[in-house]
Amino acid sequence: MSQSIELFTIGFTKKSAQQFFDTLLKSGIKRVIDTRLNNVSQLAGFTKRADLEYFLQKIGNIDYIHRLDLAPTKDILDNYKKNNGDWDTYEKQFLELMKERQIEQNISPEIFNGSCLLCSEPTPHYCHRRLVAEYLNNQWGNVKICHL
Repeated sequence: MSQSIELFTIGFTKKSAQQFFDTLLKSGIKRVIDTRLNNVSQLAGFTKRADLEYFLQKIGNIDYIHRLDLAPTKDILDNYKKNNGDWDTYEKQFLELMKERQIEQNISPEIFNGSCLLCSEPTPHYCHRRLVAEYLNNQWGNVKICHL
């Protein structure tokens, strides 16, 4: 793979709808790839699945897809949340899961170019969206990652 893939990531927590959508628009995002296990919770606010899909289309003509294969399992997530966030264990389990799922073979690289991985965490440091982006770069070697 020679052509570089530009992949963005964003979390919606601690952002107003205006900040969130303005950031996506300024970055020229073509598609939001929702990597959340649960995207219909009341806690998701303006990013509940149906609302988000509508807003992205209306505000920025941005496509929306939800990919559960890029989300942790409920067990991995619950284990992390209940163990006061043991990040090393979570990261190891999630990386193993992506390897098992062979996400790099099951999703076309073109889908990711100009796309933005969405999760709830305000920063990428302790979020699986960063792990997804880094994993894909390790597999393909041509992913330019930009955390918004």
